[in-house]
This record gives sequence, C-alpha cells and structure tokens, in this order.
Amino acid sequence: MNESILIIGAGHAGVQLAESLREHGHAGTITLVDQGGQQPYQRPPLSKDFVSAQEPEALPLRSEDFYAQQRIELLTGVRATAVDRAARIVTLSDGQQRGYDRLVFATGARNRVLSCPGAEDSRVIGLRTLQDAENLRRQLTGAQRVVVAGAGFIGLEFAAAARTRGIDATVLHSAPRVLNRSVSRQLSDWFTQAHRADGIDLRLGEGVQSIDAHEDLLVQSTAGEIYRADLVVYGIGVLPNVELAEASGLACENGILVDAALRTSDERVYALGDCANAERDGTRVRLESVQNAADQARSLARTLCGEPTLYSEVPWFWSIQGRHRLQIAGLAQPTGSSMLLGDPGSGKFSIAQLRDGQLVAVESLNRPADHAAARKLLARGERITEAMLAGASLKELANATPVAA
Repeated sequence: MNESILIIGAGHAGVQLAESLREHGHAGTITLVDQGGQQPYQRPPLSKDFVSAQEPEALPLRSEDFYAQQRIELLTGVRATAVDRAARIVTLSDGQQRGYDRLVFATGARNRVLSCPGAEDSRVIGLRTLQDAENLRRQLTGAQRVVVAGAGFIGLEFAAAARTRGIDATVLHSAPRVLNRSVSRQLSDWFTQAHRADGIDLRLGEGVQSIDAHEDLLVQSTAGEIYRADLVVYGIGVLPNVELAEASGLACENGILVDAALRTSDERVYALGDCANAERDGTRVRLESVQNAADQARSLARTLCGEPTLYSEVPWFWSIQGRHRLQIAGLAQPTGSSMLLGDPGSGKFSIAQLRDGQLVAVESLNRPADHAAARKLLARGERITEAMLAGASLKELANATPVAA
C-alpha cells in the first residue's frame, strides 16, 4: 500500500487507475506521465459531438484541482523514452529519471495513418486527439464536401455529424460492408440503408487510391472514380502503442500481452486499456473502449492494493451516428448465430448473438432498455437460450429470478 506506482499514459485508463488506487487506500506515491500538453480529457465526444457543436469545449476527465487533492503527480508534455526494468527506472523526454515499485502501461492506441500519394496534404485529417478535432472544426468552416476514408465507428460518426451541418459526405470503405469488424451483418446492412437515406454517399468495396491536391482535393478511389472534396477525413483503425514496452523486453503481440490480472511478462509491470491484449475466457482480446479502460483500471487498483482480482467485467460499447444510438453488450462470436428482437423498420430493435445456443452478446439500436437488461443478464452469467428469448423480452428475463448457469 506504500509502493510507488508510475503510470505511463493519462487517458481514461490511467486517470481512472490513479483515482481508484486512492479510493482503495493506496498511500504511496502515484505519478501519471502523459505526452499531451493539456489536462487529460474525454475522447468520445471528439467524433460524436465535437465537430457538430457550434462552440464545443473539451471535457476534462477530472477537475483541475483533482490531482493535487488526491496527491497524484501529473506530468504533462513529457514522454517516457526508456524503461530499465532491472533498476526499475523510467527515463523521461525532459531528462528526468523516475523510479517505481510498480509500473503500468496505459499508453492507448494511435490512428492508422492513411498512406497513399497526396495523403500528406494538410486537408487530409485523422480524428483522435483534441488537436485533431480543433483543426478539423476550423477547416469544416465553409466546407461543402468531405470524403471519409473508412466506414468504422469513427468514420460513420463523423460523416453523420458532417451531414447535420449540411455538408455533403462521401464515405469510401474498402470492405464489402460497413462496421465489418464490429457488428453483425444484419445490423451492418441496416446502417448502410439508414446512412444512405440520410444523404451519405456510401461506397463499399472502394478505398482511397490517391489524392491530387489542387484548390480542391481530387480523391481517386480504387475503383477508378474521382471525388472532389474540401477535406478528407480518415478513420481506418488504430494501432496499440507498444513500442516502449517492446523496447523494454516485454512480450507483445497485437498489444502488450497480459494475463487475466493485467500483469505483463514482468511481475512488477502491468498494462491496461487499448494497448493491452488480455487473457479472457480462454482466448486473448484487445478491446478499444472507454468502458473497458475504466473497468480494467478499477480491477487493477484492487490487485495493486492487496486484493488480487481477475478482470471479468462484461464489455459494452456505444456509438452515436446521427439520429441513431447503437449500444453493444458482450462479445459476439464469428461462429455463432443471431436472433432478431423487434422490428428493424421501426428503427428500434436488438439482435441477440448466441454461441452453442447460449446468449453471448446483444446489439441494441435505439433501445436502451434492452441494452441495460442485456448487461444485467450477461453479468449474472446464467444460461439464456434461444427458446427463452423467444418466450420473453430481455427486460422480463433480467427481472426474473436468476437461473443457475
């Protein structure tokens, strides 16, 4: 409880861990190191709300005086450049060297960069940081046409936000369906139709080949089409920030490898959030969500405060795309089956994902009550079968007496 803990990264995971450590009675020093030059802030509004608001403001993760009150040393504008695990010392970009008893990587992830001829133009923008969003908002002033590369969550959230500002949006997506790595085919097809109905020119199986920078940007697609734009915004996935961990000799593969207690190959070093590839239910999963980052932080805080805890919270995700709010509870399996709950024509429905006849995930569109019930059911761990779903609503099942798994 008196050990010194150094956390690299002051995003959702790092800040929550620092707070939870104090809540669980940790009395030792806590240091947060972050290369950002400002107070840690919330990232989800950047794509969901920031670019569509008239006068948006960055939302801090905690109040400015929180860190001093909780005796948390926050070092911003500096990077951790080296880790000596034998000596338990971290070297910072300003020349400081900080010792630790326990080290935590909360280094998050970064955008995959659009790499094609012309992508270096200043009007070609990724959207992940506060600076990205502020730059994008400035350039959106007066813009009439945007091309979006990628129809994942970020791309579709931004395209929908652009449409609310009256901007023409063309989305180029190299895969045959939108959200192809995130949601069921049925939900993917529904979003395709909905976004097209809202005026988004959605082109599937068509990526960005090159960008010719003139007064306008001329975007040539892999299908040979030319699209004229004032801006190009890309959201083509992320890469976990593992370079420092790899350089220090920690095991990494699609993230920093950790066990169910979030411990790395070094028993004094941990990782959590977007950069961590964790053991879960006999497999490995790297999750990119605020919920996962915060819940892993709470779990790790208990472990570091003497209460060994295995991370087992039900994952959940959300995305706001124009008028539509998508919420997902659990982790769907590619080999599973699905069951429709409700009428897609109403714009309010859910899709239950099953594996071996057992409920494992629920996708809910504009049905928050279904999402809340699904999270409750999945957290209880009881066996929910297709027959049970056919005979009762998710809410009824959640409110019923639990059945042993």
